[in-house]
Amino acid sequence: MHVQIFGTKSCPDTRKAERFFRERRVRIHFVDLKQKAATKGELRRFAQKFGVDALLDRDSKRYRARGLHAGSYTEAQLLDYLEEEPMMLVTPLIRNGNRLTLGHDEAEWRRWVEGE
Repeated sequence: MHVQIFGTKSCPDTRKAERFFRERRVRIHFVDLKQKAATKGELRRFAQKFGVDALLDRDSKRYRARGLHAGSYTEAQLLDYLEEEPMMLVTPLIRNGNRLTLGHDEAEWRRWVEGE
């Protein structure tokens, strides 16, 4: 089993996810969103499952700084903003093959590990 985690080192939920998988000796590919943004293809994959709105962290500083709280935008526009500003994403985004989770979802991660 191999998981890809999109997040930041400063995010408590991302650190919990890393710890969860490391304790179970699962290989991790970590993508630090402060250094490298997720590709539009990756974002689309998560958006198809959860919806663009679920990916958007409306409490983030970047969300307010961009003034997005004051307007109405299409999903395509929001996806473009998320690609440009990955710090507006809910983290962690975790991919295990075709299986995806958004945020802290330890119950789903356990199913993945137990199923392997």
